[in-house]
Amino acid sequence: MLNDLAINKLLSRVVPTVVLICVAHLGGQAASADDKSSLSGREIVAKCGIKHAGVDQRSRLTVILQNSRQGTEKRSVYSRYWKSYAGQDGVFDKMLLFTEYPPDAVGSAFMRVAYESETGKEADQWIYLPLLKKIRRVTIRDPSDSFLNSDLSYADVAQRPLDADQHNFLGVKQLQEMEFYQVESIPVAKDDIYARRVQWYLKGESWDSCVSARIDYYTKDGALDKVQFNKWQQVNGAWVWDRVLVRKILTGHVSVFMVSDVEVDVGLSDSLFSARTLRIGPRALGKKRADKDK
Repeated sequence: MLNDLAINKLLSRVVPTVVLICVAHLGGQAASADDKSSLSGREIVAKCGIKHAGVDQRSRLTVILQNSRQGTEKRSVYSRYWKSYAGQDGVFDKMLLFTEYPPDAVGSAFMRVAYESETGKEADQWIYLPLLKKIRRVTIRDPSDSFLNSDLSYADVAQRPLDADQHNFLGVKQLQEMEFYQVESIPVAKDDIYARRVQWYLKGESWDSCVSARIDYYTKDGALDKVQFNKWQQVNGAWVWDRVLVRKILTGHVSVFMVSDVEVDVGLSDSLFSARTLRIGPRALGKKRADKDK
């Protein structure tokens, strides 16, 4: 069980301590007028929020869901395969997940095909359930539906088009010796899940090292719904999640994502993302990789 002490320790590994101060104190020092006049919110999001992820990736994804009120914790582990299609045939990316843990779910698999926003198409999703020996199509009824039963939604984990929001630069927040660009992103679409998102980008030595450290999600009534903390790892020039922690403000529910064993630009075949792979599992990847994933 992740108690408060364990959560705080994990948080300290996810993001710098100075960012954690913001959990209780939603502010910081005043923005610099010079910085505010020379930068735009759109420019910051484009440079800091949209990072190179490589052509493809394979990794291990661990998800921990903790409910302090019910005193429960659930841990799941997946082998993850992802490939960018950069708009080819309207496809943005494809992802495969094979369940490694818990034992009673081993053999189940999930595949998602996401499309470019210009196509207007919702993502296609399928799951394979070994007990039924069937592949079932999963429909996203609402973008706010939970991703892997966590506190992140499908909309939260999808690549959001830059022009889907109006980006307002709020200024530079300084906490101890670290500085953050703070950008308020207000959805253009009136039916969006949130009224706004406030994104905190940790300033680096260059634009390349500027990354998203925190996202505050606000509901339609203006309340802070949840806070997401991000820690990144760079593998072969690609930016990949290392650890991400999401805390719901009202319930205190916590979701933790940990990404390990990351390999980038390994040459995943298009044929990997198929119904056959869902059915036979990691064996479709070849003996060498299947042995590594055990």
